Amino acid sequence: MTNEKQFLKNYNIHDYDIPLTTVDMVIFAIIEAELSVLLVKRDEHPEKGCLAIPGGFIDLRKDQDIDVAAYRKLFEKTGVNSPYLEQVETLGNKKRDIRGWSVTILYYALIDINKINQTHTENSERCQWVSVEQALKMPLAFDHKLLITKAQNRLVEKTRYTALPVELMPEFFTLTELQNTFETILGKKLPIKSFRRRILAANILEPTDKSKLSGKRHAQLFKSTGLDRKYYFPRTLVL
Repeated sequence: MTNEKQFLKNYNIHDYDIPLTTVDMVIFAIIEAELSVLLVKRDEHPEKGCLAIPGGFIDLRKDQDIDVAAYRKLFEKTGVNSPYLEQVETLGNKKRDIRGWSVTILYYALIDINKINQTHTENSERCQWVSVEQALKMPLAFDHKLLITKAQNRLVEKTRYTALPVELMPEFFTLTELQNTFETILGKKLPIKSFRRRILAANILEPTDKSKLSGKRHAQLFKSTGLDRKYYFPRTLVL
């Protein structure tokens, strides 16, 4: 009778079909008051020359798990080490990649565009930021329009009941700038007074002694307390 040690010694993973396995990520930032996404021009077949969201194959030697793979690819593309990164879902079928049966683990990342160090990225000349609206009208590689849509839908839903958009803000920001970011994601104007009550009651922001000129008046600057990733508002925004 074969014991487990003997079984594993003789086991060959290649006795079974293995799908192509990748991580893909929709990297969001706010640029000129628009929700934007990072696209990369592919320099290899298939879909050579097409724009795509960043991603790549899992490296069995470097990556201890899929989150490590996602953070590695994210750093290669943006030079940012630890932004907010969240898994959206896993998709797989035999049609999404002409090379064969393919599985991808989809993530989205939220990045303060001011922290992007373009000189530290890998192949940064192939990267470009475009608005999500524009990206969904462009011819993209594989099923990447679908992936962007899924990531955007997740971000919109979480913006309705969490303070996640704080992750897109610079170190210091005004309440108006934060509200503008919420509205950019949701595609809807929010009442100023109720938004500020909602945010300030959550204790996720810390007031500073800094201010900036906003119109004809100086507006106080705030910063995140670092609790925003975990905070859930007691009531969901109704759109």
